[in-house]
Amino acid sequence: MTAQPTELQLPSVKILIVDDDRAICDLMQTLLERDGYSVKTLSDATTIEDEVKNGGYHLIILDLMMPKLDGIEALKKVRKIDSDVAVVIFTGYPNLETAVASMKLDAVDYIKKPFDVDEFRDVLDRVMRKKGLARTPEEKLHKVIGDTIRNLRKEKDLTLKQMSRRTNLSVSLLSQIERAESSASISSLYKIATALESRIQDLFGEY
Repeated sequence: MTAQPTELQLPSVKILIVDDDRAICDLMQTLLERDGYSVKTLSDATTIEDEVKNGGYHLIILDLMMPKLDGIEALKKVRKIDSDVAVVIFTGYPNLETAVASMKLDAVDYIKKPFDVDEFRDVLDRVMRKKGLARTPEEKLHKVIGDTIRNLRKEKDLTLKQMSRRTNLSVSLLSQIERAESSASISSLYKIATALESRIQDLFGEY
């Protein structure tokens, strides 16, 4: 009897993005919501205290350089209200002084803009594990499979379009599988493995 695929049950993780750059807020919100997080953005850091008091956030992403209230001062206000919430500092102008100040205020990471999406996801995974908010085993497996497929495809210098022709699967589906947004059937995984000249078990990486 074939087991039915289980629906992913993602933890309800709430993230607040504080950045005066609207485009950055929109980009990060889209990225994080696609990964299953509940996201709110704030472009005026002076209102951060009320937001933190009432928002119940697990993670706050703070821009360092903001006109009305810089990230370090905003983080000081956050820590007066919530000593446990995870905070990641973002900056286009990294320097030792602000990095040290961030860590003294218990920021979990200090990331340079523009950020690499995969590196940013690694930071989030680390924060989630530290805060006991690790993703479900099913989602972890989907991510491992997606990352492995992407890496194998890039090693062979294949585009998604070329993979689509080889597998007869749509570019959209292949992209969703690589980003762990869609669970692939065994049939799809077999086609992908064949196209990559690999065994199906190789797609499971070190899982």
